[in-house]
Amino acid sequence: MTDPARETHPALPLATSSWDDAEYDAIRQTVDSGRFTMGPKVRQFERHFADLFGARHAVMVNSGSSANLLAVAAAVLDPRIDLNAGDEVLVPAVSWATTYSPLAQYGLRMRFVDVDLDTLNIDLDLVETAVTQATKAIFAVNLLGNPIAFGRLREIADRHSLVILEDNCESLGARADGVWAGTAGLMGTFSAFFSHHISTMEGGVVLTDDEQLHQELVSLRAHGWTRELPEDNHVFPKTGEEFDDLFRFVLPGYNVRPLEMSGAIGIEQAKKIPGLVAGRRENAAHFVDRFADAPFVRIQRETGESSWFGFSFILEGPLAGRRPEVVEALVAAGVECRPIVAGNFTRNPVMRHYDAVVPEALPAADRVHVDGLFIGNHHFPVHEGIDRVHEVLAGLAR
Repeated sequence: MTDPARETHPALPLATSSWDDAEYDAIRQTVDSGRFTMGPKVRQFERHFADLFGARHAVMVNSGSSANLLAVAAAVLDPRIDLNAGDEVLVPAVSWATTYSPLAQYGLRMRFVDVDLDTLNIDLDLVETAVTQATKAIFAVNLLGNPIAFGRLREIADRHSLVILEDNCESLGARADGVWAGTAGLMGTFSAFFSHHISTMEGGVVLTDDEQLHQELVSLRAHGWTRELPEDNHVFPKTGEEFDDLFRFVLPGYNVRPLEMSGAIGIEQAKKIPGLVAGRRENAAHFVDRFADAPFVRIQRETGESSWFGFSFILEGPLAGRRPEVVEALVAAGVECRPIVAGNFTRNPVMRHYDAVVPEALPAADRVHVDGLFIGNHHFPVHEGIDRVHEVLAGLAR
């Protein structure tokens, strides 16, 4: 029988708030200002966020999923970029639904590539052999805080003339080869959902160094109009007639604008990013040490400096094939857990709606699908929770 108190207040939850009085004050001040739609607080957050990661531009949206949608849209619609409906994009076999759906929505063919079972990121050795004459891009995903080896990724992309788009929704604050995750390619996306490194209620960001892409993202974010664009812009010339310029639609846009309140919260959250990531990395040091010699699990191998979104396990040896039992035992001990992202995504029924090339075998992704799970990490110490997980898993393995 489980302890109801633990069910309500788990010993190791998947997600917790990183807010304090600063965020609540920011909400109150925004409410008192009477400005609720996207405005100066969103712009201030965008500038601060871009500066943190050395990018020229940040565009805030209402979710990381919307950030992916706009990044794909801008890449396809930009006349300078050779990426069009029918072209192939390499994608990892393990990621979230909204990594893939924007590609399908823009008529791109996905070529799935297996992941590396240790890093959980796309296997760069397999990327080398997956490129075809139709391949034009790679949508690289940094999974659970762990960055890809960006030096090698860029070398492969340069050699094959591939556009790099980067889904960095789980890996804010990670680095590899001297490159911030989310800045390795043409555009990089971030999420500020509650369970992620920072939270702005709902929210997402696209980073880019390219001025024209920045302007296209701004237009796509709000209806595809020219309203927020400068007089001299790369998207469509303004007439100087304000009435016309406010209501001219030039791109097939959306309404994925963030709330002004989310921008105000983001300003306060952005100030905390170094400390939030440092706290997660400190917990990770204890996690890696605790499970370094555990023969019953395989843990994620860090590339560069992970920001450790969570702690993953591939069950091995005496625990292999026993995930339901493991999950039940962890929950009974007050430890929340879930599958590693979406496991092998190609096993999902939604695949019938995608134009995709799937290899006959995806052995690493299948292991993740059957024997993978992850537990939460946080910006505050969770050593006791990690120790409890080790105790539960070791006990089951015996």
